[in-house]
Amino acid sequence: MTSRRSFLKATALSAALSKFAPAAQLTEIGVQLYTVRTVLPQKPAETLNAIRAIGYNTIEGTLAGFDKIWPDVQASGLKPVSMHLDANQVMQRSDEFARTTQQLKQYGFSYAVFPYLAPAARGGPDVIKALAEKLNWAGEKCGAAGLKFAYHNHAFEFDEVGGSPLFHILLDNTDPKLVGFELDAFWVSVAGHDPAEMITHIKDRVRLLHLKDKAEGTPVMHNESVPRTAFKEVGHGTIDWPKVLRAAASAGVAHYFVEQDQTPGDPLDSLRQSYQYLSKLTY
Repeated sequence: MTSRRSFLKATALSAALSKFAPAAQLTEIGVQLYTVRTVLPQKPAETLNAIRAIGYNTIEGTLAGFDKIWPDVQASGLKPVSMHLDANQVMQRSDEFARTTQQLKQYGFSYAVFPYLAPAARGGPDVIKALAEKLNWAGEKCGAAGLKFAYHNHAFEFDEVGGSPLFHILLDNTDPKLVGFELDAFWVSVAGHDPAEMITHIKDRVRLLHLKDKAEGTPVMHNESVPRTAFKEVGHGTIDWPKVLRAAASAGVAHYFVEQDQTPGDPLDSLRQSYQYLSKLTY
């Protein structure tokens, strides 16, 4: 029988060894194809092959026009993981949504994401509660099709109305079994919050993570009116990525996508810089 002294010695040794455990690294890094929207339609095969050659291995698509590039996605070897939906199909509870989910399943996607709530559709707590009902509906439809559903944030959700952030209302009124979150670290930071702390706060509700960096001096705001120069390659801005990725790993985040809304030049050059940083980063 193991003595108490032996047990304590073993526990102490385990704790000591844990300090020397190898640091974690991302083994799967994806791209949100919105980043290459200016070049992808004209050169789909060349662009997708270039993304794969950089080292990325998964993609998150956008629904419009995806059928046209699907053969090139297959040929590239990039794995389809997540798709940004047509938000109107969810907002209108469209019959077309069921066909969309079936198509995504056929393509091999695992996640369907509500990408963006248009400014005209935004409002106070009652509006957000109504949105939550529609997200629950979409999550149920996705589940029936064998998909997981998530909501992608921007900065407006962190505005406080009546003393409570809209994001908290969204969290409280969506069913955790039906609706996860694709947390965008950049927009969380733009809204004045620490992305790592936000991940820790909502824990296993975060299923996907968007990675893009924020330029120094970017003002805190609760809309998308940031200057083009606010968007930086990952590792070239102010966000503490080791802290973010540690929090994400603890929360069980499944997939990571680099998305840079605006790039100073060729978006592939920006994707290359982000990958070079992330592929070497230990956390």
